[in-house]
Amino acid sequence: MNSISESFKSHPLHLNHIIPLDFNSLPKVPDSHTWTLPKSNHNPLPTESIPIIDLLGDSKNTNELIQQACEKWGVFQIINHGVPITLLYQIEHQTRRLFALPAKQKLRAMRSPDGLTGYGVARIAPFFPKLMWSEGFSAVGSPEEHARQLWPHDYTTFWYVHAAVTLSMLPDIF
Repeated sequence: MNSISESFKSHPLHLNHIIPLDFNSLPKVPDSHTWTLPKSNHNPLPTESIPIIDLLGDSKNTNELIQQACEKWGVFQIINHGVPITLLYQIEHQTRRLFALPAKQKLRAMRSPDGLTGYGVARIAPFFPKLMWSEGFSAVGSPEEHARQLWPHDYTTFWYVHAAVTLSMLPDIF
């Protein structure tokens, strides 16, 4: 089975599917990003809530619950993961700090067309008829290199908080 990075290398994205649109610099939303609602609503909103997965539960069942949540919802919430709330607040602050940067500065850490990590639009964007109104930052392993590109003189705080979150989860991973 191929790794994710091998798959990305064999299916590189075009730059217009990587670079997020800087909506602050546009007078109106371009057609490439204009989504319309369907004329009829055959799929009413679900009455269920996003799945919540408790890591203190049965570990044998956890993998199955995650798989089901991914297949049905594409998202889930994890509770009792062991990451202290103060650390979660710090990672949220650093994330806001990253996305508050000017577009030109964020592009210093742009994900390559065949890459897995860095700044850009979600890799699922090419599967949709219109371009996404989103931006993202993916980190697998240490984000130190990207942090240095974003904040050449002040990268350690971002890197440290990311490392602290990773280290806080190690006992649960192993």
